[in-house]
Amino acid sequence: MTNQTPMGLKIFSLQENLKQGLALVSHVSGKNVNLPILNNILIKAEQGKIKLIATNLEIGVISTVRGKIEREGLFTVNAKIISDCVNLLPNKKIGLEQRADDLLVDCDNYQAKAKGQSAEEFPLIPEVDRKNYFSAEPEEVKKAIAQVIFAAAASETRLELSGALFIFSQTNLIMAATDSYRLAEKKISVKFNQPWPAGDETEKRIIVPAKTLQELLRILSVNLDDEVEEKKTEVKFYISENQILFTYGLTELVSRLIEGQYPDYQQIIPNNSKTKISIDRQELIRAVKMASLFSKTGINDVNLDFPAGKNQVVVSSVSGQTGENITNLAARVSGDDNSIVVNYRYLLEGLSNMEKEIVKIEIIDSNTPCIIKPEQDESYLYIIMPIKQ
Repeated sequence: MTNQTPMGLKIFSLQENLKQGLALVSHVSGKNVNLPILNNILIKAEQGKIKLIATNLEIGVISTVRGKIEREGLFTVNAKIISDCVNLLPNKKIGLEQRADDLLVDCDNYQAKAKGQSAEEFPLIPEVDRKNYFSAEPEEVKKAIAQVIFAAAASETRLELSGALFIFSQTNLIMAATDSYRLAEKKISVKFNQPWPAGDETEKRIIVPAKTLQELLRILSVNLDDEVEEKKTEVKFYISENQILFTYGLTELVSRLIEGQYPDYQQIIPNNSKTKISIDRQELIRAVKMASLFSKTGINDVNLDFPAGKNQVVVSSVSGQTGENITNLAARVSGDDNSIVVNYRYLLEGLSNMEKEIVKIEIIDSNTPCIIKPEQDESYLYIIMPIKQ
């Protein structure tokens, strides 16, 4: 008797389908020295569905691709190799077949054989209960994440600040992020798929890691196929004890949540102001960029002065090393004579994440946080702590 190679999975799919599916998942598989299998993508063909799966143990991404299954099975292959290989192939039908420890790739006049690994070692992606969910418009979710995520803390010394707080109520989702020097908050509309319990005013609060939200942003930014467009697909949020599942079209993203207590940031939002300013956003960005050239290295300080009754904002900076600069901008200013010193990086990041052409600035004095918001848009708020002189 001849020793026959055991038959593994065999599937066919169009290059564009595989390319898109791999683009959605391969980003999560990284360079893991301790667990090399995490550098692989799991190809799973069963029950009529072809799924591409990647995980780094914190986040798991699953993308279902259209295609034909000739033989069901599971197999893993290096994410970078298979992605690069598929990207170089012509937009035609691709055959993927497991033979022993190899994955044969066959397309038109191209053939390749990639070294693979059995799926036994591949970690399981946690299951999240799908009974209850919130849903929202993809564009709204995408914009909201972009408008808050940059304010989350980059280091994980205070773990809860390395994520964004999600506060779900019956009709709204508030996202907030802070690194304790600045804070961004955005409110969007959501729907809940069940009748909300009568008289229940409770909110659901969770902390989602910033890395997860960056991944979700990538998924929402990939130009997904017409099916998603046609069906007006929503982003769905399924929440369990310590996991969250986002679904969009044929893609799923599962992530652990950050445990811990998010700071009560609402108490630092000033609820009154002594000086109110309305100013052209692009003009202010340009003046702040100019001032940044002359700010003190490592302090990144720029001065904003609001002289009473002058209807102007004076943006200035001075540094012993580089020199000094002063710009007068026209603005609508009401209230007291006032000034504040802020970190120009924080100011520019906030301004560049607003869409309206006119922004409003509200301050009490040089020692309290200043509020910046887009004109005629109550859904977004950005706060910067002043640099104390």
